[in-house]
Amino acid sequence: MPNIYLYILVMSIVTYSIRLLPLTILRKPIKNIFVQSFLHYVPYVTLAVMTFPAILEVTQVPWAGLIALLTGSLTAWHRGNLFQVAIVCCLTVLLIETLVM
Repeated sequence: MPNIYLYILVMSIVTYSIRLLPLTILRKPIKNIFVQSFLHYVPYVTLAVMTFPAILEVTQVPWAGLIALLTGSLTAWHRGNLFQVAIVCCLTVLLIETLVM
């Protein structure tokens, strides 16, 4: 059986060093607009990369996830808030899976 405490220690060191290195290396504010823009969108891209496969795989019908993604994107594009987007996506999956199954 692998030593889980060793894995937790290594994971903690890697996570802490990723957070600590920018604080120690970058002493002045970042003035480059491209780098500022890049850093601004990193959390959103990370969230999208983690959730996109789940959107397509979690439904019983893969097309339901894809269509829910498109309807949710359109709702968000037309200034829908997070609650409205979630409701539209859930209703889309419910409707499609009810019709197909």
